[in-house]
Amino acid sequence: MSGSSKKGFHSGFVALIGRPNVGKSTLMNHLIKQKIAITSKKPQTTRNRIQTVYTDERGQIIFLDTPGIHKAKNKLGEYMVNVAEGTLSEVDVILWLVEPTDYVGAGEQHIVEVLKRTNTPVILVINKIDTVDKTVVAKAEETYRGLYPFCTIVTVSALRNTNVDRLESLLFSLLPEGPMYYDEDTVTDQPERQIAAEIIREKALRLLDDEIPHGIAVAIEQMKERPDGGMVDIDATIICERDSHKGIIIGKQGSMLKRIGTDARKEIELLFEYRVNLKLWVKVKKDWRDSDFLLKNYGYVEKKDEE
Repeated sequence: MSGSSKKGFHSGFVALIGRPNVGKSTLMNHLIKQKIAITSKKPQTTRNRIQTVYTDERGQIIFLDTPGIHKAKNKLGEYMVNVAEGTLSEVDVILWLVEPTDYVGAGEQHIVEVLKRTNTPVILVINKIDTVDKTVVAKAEETYRGLYPFCTIVTVSALRNTNVDRLESLLFSLLPEGPMYYDEDTVTDQPERQIAAEIIREKALRLLDDEIPHGIAVAIEQMKERPDGGMVDIDATIICERDSHKGIIIGKQGSMLKRIGTDARKEIELLFEYRVNLKLWVKVKKDWRDSDFLLKNYGYVEKKDEE
């Protein structure tokens, strides 16, 4: 981490919040100009707060991509909501992502109440403008403007990368002059094990049936470089909640597990720029999302008694 500062160099922390599946991870990947956060059409893809860094000659933005704020149904859900809401007091700017609609549901109302408890400047980002007519976007702007005193409203399509550069320039103008918190080649604070686990989970989310993904976690059992430096061996376990899910994840004669492994290995190799030998197993841990012990094991609950 670097503490150097120069005049005109703006830096600070920006939180991305919003209900599940509004496109936070897709937007963050475009803002930092590479993929770190996993994305999927299924809600609650992001479970931990992912910290990423974007640096250029204007300054340095540290993005915190939070889990979606939603009504928690189990201990994992409670953890995700606490992480998201706890982030808001720690940042310089909040980006609240919403979909282009003038319907404001209970989830959005809850977020408004959460925002009222902070003094942090909030930019409303209306995402997915490529999916609707301009009049719909205009109605959404008008509706949200009446809900909260945003410092500004920006309309984007994270998927098509529309207006993302404009949003980035706006963020640099709002952030104070400050130091370079991370070396300029740092892109994330996530350890490689965590990123590898998330990539495997993303591939499973994309390939599996709808009823399974909420109930899966990925644990990296081993991540070891071979003595000759030519390859890294990764042993990982996909954890699911039911025996019937285990069969679906493995697939006929191991076909599904093989597909998940192949897709994950290719992306891990691309991101880390080394060759990977990936071995996957599947284990059943019933109701792991309600077990404090297992949640800690899979990296979802912060150990507050440890520094």
